[in-house]
Amino acid sequence: MSQCTFAEHNVSSGLKQKRKLRRFIPIIINEYKHSECSISYVFVSDEHLWEMNKVYLNHDTYTDIITFDLTEKKSDHIVGDMYISVDRVKENAVLHKISYTNELLRVLIHGALHLCGFGDKTKVQKEIMRTLEDTWIKKFSNFD
Repeated sequence: MSQCTFAEHNVSSGLKQKRKLRRFIPIIINEYKHSECSISYVFVSDEHLWEMNKVYLNHDTYTDIITFDLTEKKSDHIVGDMYISVDRVKENAVLHKISYTNELLRVLIHGALHLCGFGDKTKVQKEIMRTLEDTWIKKFSNFD
């Protein structure tokens, strides 16, 4: 059985439609991995995620999300922890002239797509990722 959880670490995410998201995110995983999942989203500050980025990934930059794929080898159950900077999502929403809610949904979906094996390092990967994000955002808006 799939599960999707949300936690806040010293921030308020303002995340809406949690029940809907708990049902929707596993559908993304199942679409590409054909498996159940256990996914945890943790909302943090910019500073917290920046420290994590330095310690765990050796990157001295701010980012909106870090995805840790904790799936065991040869397991058919996807496990992942995702850390999201609420500050960065807010800033990116203003930058892209979209609502915070929409940008947050994009980041949630982005992390799920990483767990499905999609990357975003090259220009082509970024284009594919953006197309998939847009597709899943549309699907979410029609999901009951």
